[in-house]
Amino acid sequence: MNTKAHAHSHAEIAAHLDTAERLCAQRGSRLTPLRRLVLETLLRHHGSLKAYELLDALRAAQPGAAPPTVYRALDFLTEQGLIHRLDAINAWSACTDAGGQPHDVLVVCTRCGSVAELSDPDLGRRLADCVAQAGYALSGQETELRALCPRCRQG
Repeated sequence: MNTKAHAHSHAEIAAHLDTAERLCAQRGSRLTPLRRLVLETLLRHHGSLKAYELLDALRAAQPGAAPPTVYRALDFLTEQGLIHRLDAINAWSACTDAGGQPHDVLVVCTRCGSVAELSDPDLGRRLADCVAQAGYALSGQETELRALCPRCRQG
C-alpha cells in the first residue's frame, strides 16, 4: 500500500501548480487565476479547509472573493481531480498526486482534517466486487475513511 501525506515546500507547491496547468490544458480546460489561487491555498494548508475557512484565506489576496465563485472553483478543481471533496468533514484538500499514481482511499482525520492518500489496487478491486455483489456499480474511484491521525491520537 502506498501512502502520501505531508506538508508542501515552496518548490513542491510550484511543481503541483505547473502539473495542474498542464493537466487542465491537456483536457481543454483552463486554470483561471481564481482556480489557481484556490488550489495554491489548499496546497499551502496542510490538511483540509472548509469552504468558509478557504474563503477567509482567499480574501487576503482577493478581497472581493464571494462564496459562489469559490464554490464554482472548488467544483472545477474537484472535477479535474486536483482536489478532494471530503464528505466526512465537509471540507476540501489538495490532491498531492494529481498527475501521478492514482489513489483510491482517502483517510481523513475527523479531528484536525489531515488527509492521507492511499493506493491499494487490490483493495479497490475487492470493494468493487462487494459493491457488484450487492447489484451496484461504483460511480467513483475513491473511498473515504474516517480516522484519527497519529498526532490527534496522542493528544
